[in-house]
Amino acid sequence: MSTAQNPQLPVLINEAVRLERDGRVGWVVLTRPGQINAINDDIRQGVPQALALLQKDAEIRVIVIRGEGERGFCAGADIKERRGPESSLQVRQRMENVRWIESLDRISKPVIAAIHGYCMGGGLELVLACDIRFATPDAVFALPETGLGLIPGGGGTQRLSRVVAPGQALDMLLTGDRMGAEQAQRIGLVSRLASDSAKLLEEVRAFAQRIASKPPTASAYVKQAARAALEMDLKRGLDLELDLFALLAPTKDAREAALAFSERREPRFTGE
Repeated sequence: MSTAQNPQLPVLINEAVRLERDGRVGWVVLTRPGQINAINDDIRQGVPQALALLQKDAEIRVIVIRGEGERGFCAGADIKERRGPESSLQVRQRMENVRWIESLDRISKPVIAAIHGYCMGGGLELVLACDIRFATPDAVFALPETGLGLIPGGGGTQRLSRVVAPGQALDMLLTGDRMGAEQAQRIGLVSRLASDSAKLLEEVRAFAQRIASKPPTASAYVKQAARAALEMDLKRGLDLELDLFALLAPTKDAREAALAFSERREPRFTGE
């Protein structure tokens, strides 16, 4: 994997997470390539910090999460961080105090996962919390926790069946089988495949910039409405859609889109 080209200086959140800004696109980079970006406390703390910074940055309209190194996006939890014996209550309290992947639920901007190589366990749970999953043809996905006497603990059992069909989700969860990128795309786990593994970042960058060129409030509202559809009954969801549409209709960006179309030019959106 090549490093994302970025004209602005990166920000080191900690030893395992780096933040990059490339125009209107913000990148959250997992930086433990020697461990296939296995999840440790630095990642659990650094990813939410980086996301919060990008959420507050008015210049950033789209966020991408990727992993460094040739071997993969994220191999799951770092087994070297295994703790000593704990009771169920102690485990529950420790995990309750983290819930780091849920920080993505507080992000209103579109979030894209750029996935290559291994995407396993907690790594897959991380990308399931993103809005769009863009993978290389050689990406490999799995939730192997039941083979270890456990279940996913970072949202895998809940988010997977919201992304793919419930029967397919149970198949993955019960077997822990590895799945290739083409099958992942067929079942809807992955939205897009790069034309070539070496071109992932280039193609994700162009894709993210295309979304970033749209009115940011419209992107935020359509994400809000689509995600609400997973939780609301149809009537409440339709009401929310109408409310958000009505809020967007008088905006400067909506007027600019119509004017640019009539004048046959590219629109200039400001987020107003």
